[in-house]
Amino acid sequence: MINRLLVANRAEIASRVFRTCRRLGIETVAIHSDADAGLPYVAEADTAVRLPGNTPGETYLRADLVIEAAKKAGADAIHPGYGFLSENADFAQAVVDAGLTWVGPDASSITSMGSKIGAKELMKSAGVPILEAPESPTEADLPLLVKASAGGGGRGMRIVRALADLETEIGKAREEAASAFGDGTVFVEPYVERGRHVEVQVVGDGAGDVLVLGERDCSIQRRHQKVVEEAPAPALPQATREALHEAARAAAAAIDYRGAGTVEFLYDGDADRFFFLEMNTRLQVEHPVTELVHGVDLVEMQLAVAEGRGLDARSGPAVEEVALPPVRPAVEVALQPSRDPGGPQGHAIEVRLYAEDPAADYQPQSGVLTTFEVPDEPGVRVDGGFVSGSEVSTFYDAMLAKVMVHAPTREQACRQLAGVLRRTRIHGLVTNRDQLVAILTDPDFVAGRVSTAFLSGWSSSERRLGRTGVETTDAPLAAAIAIAETQRLARTVQQRIPVAFRNVPSQPQRTEFEGELSAEWWGGRDGYSAEGVVVRVSTSSTDGVGVTIERDGVATTYATSVTGLPGRETVDVDAPSGHRRLVRVPRFLDPSEQVASGSLLAPMPGSVVKVLVEQGQQVAAGDPVLVLEAMKMQHTVSAPTDGVVSRLEVAPGTQVAAGEVMAVVEENTGG
Repeated sequence: MINRLLVANRAEIASRVFRTCRRLGIETVAIHSDADAGLPYVAEADTAVRLPGNTPGETYLRADLVIEAAKKAGADAIHPGYGFLSENADFAQAVVDAGLTWVGPDASSITSMGSKIGAKELMKSAGVPILEAPESPTEADLPLLVKASAGGGGRGMRIVRALADLETEIGKAREEAASAFGDGTVFVEPYVERGRHVEVQVVGDGAGDVLVLGERDCSIQRRHQKVVEEAPAPALPQATREALHEAARAAAAAIDYRGAGTVEFLYDGDADRFFFLEMNTRLQVEHPVTELVHGVDLVEMQLAVAEGRGLDARSGPAVEEVALPPVRPAVEVALQPSRDPGGPQGHAIEVRLYAEDPAADYQPQSGVLTTFEVPDEPGVRVDGGFVSGSEVSTFYDAMLAKVMVHAPTREQACRQLAGVLRRTRIHGLVTNRDQLVAILTDPDFVAGRVSTAFLSGWSSSERRLGRTGVETTDAPLAAAIAIAETQRLARTVQQRIPVAFRNVPSQPQRTEFEGELSAEWWGGRDGYSAEGVVVRVSTSSTDGVGVTIERDGVATTYATSVTGLPGRETVDVDAPSGHRRLVRVPRFLDPSEQVASGSLLAPMPGSVVKVLVEQGQQVAAGDPVLVLEAMKMQHTVSAPTDGVVSRLEVAPGTQVAAGEVMAVVEENTGG
C-alpha cells in the first residue's frame, strides 16, 4: 500500500494527482523550484521540498534530486505526472532501485515506446500501420515533418516544405528537443496536411490485461501544440473506431504495459485509414475528457495497478457531491471514484488556456495573474495550477489551466464551454481565450469537421475572432468612466463631485487607449454622461467599479478593474460577451522611454541562447541576429532592415525582459 506519494512535477499536474490522493487518504509531497515556491500546488501538499534553481535542468529534470527529496520527505512512492521525467526509463528504474514504488509502466516498456523510432519499428512488426519517410527524400516527398524522438507537446517538431531547409530545421529541432527533454534525437516522416490526431486511452495491468477507455480527438493544434481535445472523437465511422481500439490494445499488450498510457494515431479521414504515431507511456494532459465520459479516475487506476491490485480494483463507492461557491479559484475540481466503465456517456470537451499574446503570434507571456476566476456551473471542471495573484514564470510551459465541460451532446458542450470562457475573469496577462471561444463557436468545429490544419491562417484580426470580444463601441467608454470614478474615490476631499466637473463645459473629456481607441464623456452635477447613452456607476470593495451603459434602451453592465499609475492606467473590462484589456495612452510622452529606430526588442521574457552576429557586422533584412529561448521553445529574432549592427546588448545566457532592447541595426543610408 502506498502511504506517502511524491509527485515529480509541478503546477496543474501535481495538483491533479494530489486531489485523488487526498480522496484516497494518501499523504502527498510536492517538489518545487524557486520560481514555483508561491504556486498553489506547493501549499496543497502535506509536505514540500525545495529544489534550488529555476530551469528544468536544475530542478525537475534532476532525477537524483527528485529521489533524494522523496527519501528526505519519507515518501514511499513517486508519481511522475506528465512531462519532465515521466517517460524517462532511467528515472523509472532509479526509483525502483531506491526501494520506492513507481507509479507508471516498467522501465522496459518506457524504453520500447520512448524512442519514437524504435516504437514505430515495433509496431510495424506487430502489423500496426506506420508512417515512413524515404531515406533520401525528394521534392515529391514534401512536406516533411522533423520530430523529436523523446517527449512531445510540439517541442522539437518542425515542418519542412523545401529540401534546402531540411538540415537547418533538423538542427533547430535537435536543439529544442535537447533543451526540453535532454535528448536531441530526431527523425523525419511524411507530413499529412489535413489529418486528424486521434488517440486511444489504455490501462494495463502488466500481465497482458489491457482496458481500453475509448478515444479522444486532439486535432485542433497550433504549432503542433494541442489546444482543444474532446471525447469521444466526432464523425468517426464505428468500424474505424473499433479498429483503433483494437490496434491500441495490441500495442499495449505487445509490451505487457502497466498503468495508464495513450496510443496516438494519425487518421486520414478522406481515405478512412490510420497510422501509428507514438505511444505516450504516461498520463496525458487531456486525460480528464476520458474521465468525464467514462466515469473513471485514471490516477486512482494508476495507483491501484502500482499497488498490485490490478484492473479489478477500479470500482469505487459513489460519493455525495459537495456544493461549491458560485465562483471558485481556477484550481478547484471535484473528482469521483472510478466505476466500472461502459461506453462513453455524453460528450466532453477540454481547452487549454494559455498565457500568450494573440497580437504577437501567440508568444508565451509571463508576469502576475492578478485575477483568475472561472464560473462554477454544473458540468464544468477546471484543472489549474494558478490562482489570482500567482506568478507565471518564463521557465516553464505557459498553460494556466484546462477548462472542460461534460454535456449530453457535443453541440451543448461546445456552447456551454464557450459561455464559461466568456464569463471567466482573467486579468494581468493576455491569453488565448478569444481564440478558444472562436473555435468552439465555429460552424466547422461544431459540425465535427476538424483536422490538424484547422487553425492554419487564423489571426486575431479575422472575422470569426471579432465576435468574441467586448464591443469596441462601449468598452473604451466603460474604461474611461472607471478611471474617472477610481480617481474620485481616491480623493481625500470633495469625493461627491465627479471628476472633470465643470459649471459651463465647453467640450467633452477625451480618454485615449492603445489601438487607436478613445472615449468622450462629461462629468456633470448628476454624474457621468456621454453622447447617445445613459451611464450609471456602482462601486464595490470587492468587485471594483461597475459601469452600466444603456444604449437604445438596452443596458449592459461592465465590471472593471483599474491598475497602474495615474495617466497610464490599465483597465480590465469584463462583460457577458467577454473581456477587453485597455491601456491608456499618456497625454505626454517620456523621452527616456522612446526606443531607437532599428531596435530589436525581446518579444517575451527569456534567455539568449545564441548571438549570430558581431557588433559592426553588415546584415540584410530578415537575417537571423540571435536566438531567444522562452518556456522551452526557441525563437529567432531577425534584422528588421538592411544595415549595420551598431549595438549588441546581450550575450549567450543573458536573461531579458519583454520589450528589452537586445540589439540595434542602423539602416544603410548611403547612396
